[in-house]
Amino acid sequence: MGYLVDSIYSGNEGKGSKDLLEKVKELIPAAAEVVDVEFEGPDIAVYVKDVTQVYNDETVIRSISATIKKRIIVRSEASRLMSEEEAVKKIIEIVPPDAGIKEEKIRFEKEFSQVYIEAMKPGLVIGKGGVTLVRIINETRWLPKVLRTPTMNSDVINGVRQLLFRESDFRKKFLKTTGVKINRVVMKSEWLKATGLGGFREVGRSCLLLETNHSKILIDCGISPEPGIRGLDANAGGDQNKAFPYLDSANITINDLDAVVLTHAHMDHMGFIPYLYKFGYQGPVYCTPPSRDLAALLLYDYVKLVQKTGGTPLYGEKDIKTMLMHMITRDYGEVTNVTDEIKLTYHNAGHILGSGIVHLHIGEGLYNIVHTGDMKYGYTRLFDQADSRYPRIDALFIESTYGGHKDITKDRAQAEIELMDSIKRTIAGGGKVLIPLFAVGRSQELALVLENYITNNPNYKMDAPIFLDGMILEASAIHTAYPEYMKMSLRKRILSNNSPFESEIFEVAKGERSEILERGPAVVLASGGMLNGGVSLEYFKAMAEDPKNMVAFVGFNAASSLGRRVQNGLPEVALPNEDGKLEPIKIRLQVKTMEGFSGHSDRLQLMKFVEKLRPNPKKIFTMHGEESKCDDLARSLNNRFRMETRAPMNLDSMRFR
Repeated sequence: MGYLVDSIYSGNEGKGSKDLLEKVKELIPAAAEVVDVEFEGPDIAVYVKDVTQVYNDETVIRSISATIKKRIIVRSEASRLMSEEEAVKKIIEIVPPDAGIKEEKIRFEKEFSQVYIEAMKPGLVIGKGGVTLVRIINETRWLPKVLRTPTMNSDVINGVRQLLFRESDFRKKFLKTTGVKINRVVMKSEWLKATGLGGFREVGRSCLLLETNHSKILIDCGISPEPGIRGLDANAGGDQNKAFPYLDSANITINDLDAVVLTHAHMDHMGFIPYLYKFGYQGPVYCTPPSRDLAALLLYDYVKLVQKTGGTPLYGEKDIKTMLMHMITRDYGEVTNVTDEIKLTYHNAGHILGSGIVHLHIGEGLYNIVHTGDMKYGYTRLFDQADSRYPRIDALFIESTYGGHKDITKDRAQAEIELMDSIKRTIAGGGKVLIPLFAVGRSQELALVLENYITNNPNYKMDAPIFLDGMILEASAIHTAYPEYMKMSLRKRILSNNSPFESEIFEVAKGERSEILERGPAVVLASGGMLNGGVSLEYFKAMAEDPKNMVAFVGFNAASSLGRRVQNGLPEVALPNEDGKLEPIKIRLQVKTMEGFSGHSDRLQLMKFVEKLRPNPKKIFTMHGEESKCDDLARSLNNRFRMETRAPMNLDSMRFR
C-alpha cells in the first residue's frame, strides 16, 4: 500500500497505467486541449481547457468509455472556471424556478472542478436529454452534480454531504491512490476461491472473502444482532466469539484487502466495517448511494445505543466518518472495476432501499459469481422484486433466512387484512398496538400499508393516533431522497410532493413516551425490530403487563433476541428500570406474529428465483440462514434443479478454478 501511495506523487504509475492514460488523452478531441488525465477511483478524469468541445457532442464520452471500458469524466481546467459568485447567479438564471434550488444549496468543489446543486426536482436541473446540464457546463465551465433534496428534513443526508464536501481534498487523493491500484498490471490469475467468514449456517456477521492470486475482496462485513450489539462487553463470554467475522482466521492482514463490497445497509452486513478503518484499512467500500446514507444512520445509532446500555462500542464516530470518506457509490447496472481483474455490477435485490445483488466478473471470462445478499423475490409496496437476469452465473451464493420447507408465508393481501383487523380489534377494546420495526425497510413498508388502508378503506378509519418513533422518521426522509430506487407508483407520489411517509394519519412521537401511552388507544411504530434495544423496548416495557395491548411482529427475530423469546411465549422477563436495576415484567399483552411482510424471500420465492435465473448457475451455495434452513434449501435445490449445491460452514473454503 505504501509503495502505491508513493508512486502517485513520484508520477510512477507503471507502464500499463500510463499507457491507458495516454490512450484516453489521444481519444479526446484535440480542440478540447487536454491538460491532465488521472485516475479517480475506478473512473478516469480528464481535465481540458475547453469542455464545450466534449459536452456539445454527447457521443464523445460514450465512445471513449466504450473503447477503454471505463467511465470517463471530463472536467474543466481550474483557470477556466467561472468565479463561484458569478456561477451561482448563472445557475439560478438557467435552472427553472420550479426546480426548487436555493443559493446555499449550490456548493463548489474546486478539487474536482464541479458544483453540487441540490434540488427538490432534479429533473428540471438536468433538462430533457441533459440539455440544462450542458448549458450549465458551457456557460460556467463547472461540472454539475445534481442531488435530490429529501422532502423531509434529514440530518444524516445533510451531515454526509457536508462531510464529503468538506473532505474533498482527501477524497481526491484517496481516489487517485485507489485508481492507481486498480489499474496496475498483473499476471493472469490461476485460481479463485471463496471463504465464509460469517453468515454461513447462521444469520448475522455476514462476510465472504473472495481471493485470486492477486486480489482479495470482502463481500459484506457485519456483526451479529446479538451479542454484537453489546460492543466490546467483557461479560459477553463465549458469545463474543459469535459476534464478529472470522477475519483473524483468514490469513490476511487488513491492508491485503483491495476492497469491501457492501450489499446493503443492515448491521449484520456492514456493522464491522468501521472497525477495519479503526485498525488501519485504507481501501474503498463500494455500495449504492442510498446504502451509504443508511449506513451512516444505523452505525451512528449503534454507537449511541451501546454507550447508552453501558457497553464499549467497537469503534467511534471518527471511524464511521473515515469509512464514509472511503465509500465509492455505484447505481444499479454500472459496471465497475474494483480490482484490475474483478468487475462489480449491482442489481436490484428488492430487500431495502439501495440493496444490491452483487454480480462479479473475475478475470477475462475466468469466473462469474452472483451473491444475493438479502433479497426479496416477491411483492412489496416499496420495491420491484429482485432482478433475475445476469450476463453469466458460474456460482450463486443465495440467502436462506426462510429456506426451510415450512417457511411458506401467507398471501400478502391476506396478511395485510389480518394485520388491519387485529389493530382494529385491539383499538376497539381500549388497547394499544406496538409494532417493533427495523427503522430501514419494514418501517416504510408498514407505513405504506397503514396509509393505504386508512386513507382508502372506510372500514379501517380509526380515531386512535398512529405514532412514529425512533429512527423511522430519519430513515423515511432518506427514502424520499432516492425515489428512483423504489416502485414507479411510489416514485411518482414522492416526486409530486405527495409522499405517503408524510401522510396526515401519522403523528411524530414527542415528549415522554409514558405521556404518549397515557393518551389512550394508539398504534405505535417504533424502531428496534427484535426488541433488543431502541425505543420499541421502552414501549414494550410500558405495555407488556396489560392484556388489552398487543405487540405485532412483522419481521425476522434472531434466535437469541428478546423478540424471538416473546414470540415463543416467554411469560416474564427482567429488564432494567430507570435506575438501571433489573425489574421483572410479566408479559400479559397479546403477541401476534404477522407473516407476509418480511423483506426476505420465503421458501417458495427462493425456489422461484432460482428457477427464473438466467442463465442457470452451475453451483449454488446457501448462506444467511439457520443451519437447518441452509441445509434444507441446498438439498431441495439439488433435488429440483439437479445442480451442484452445498451449505458451507463458516471457515469453509470453496475453490472454483
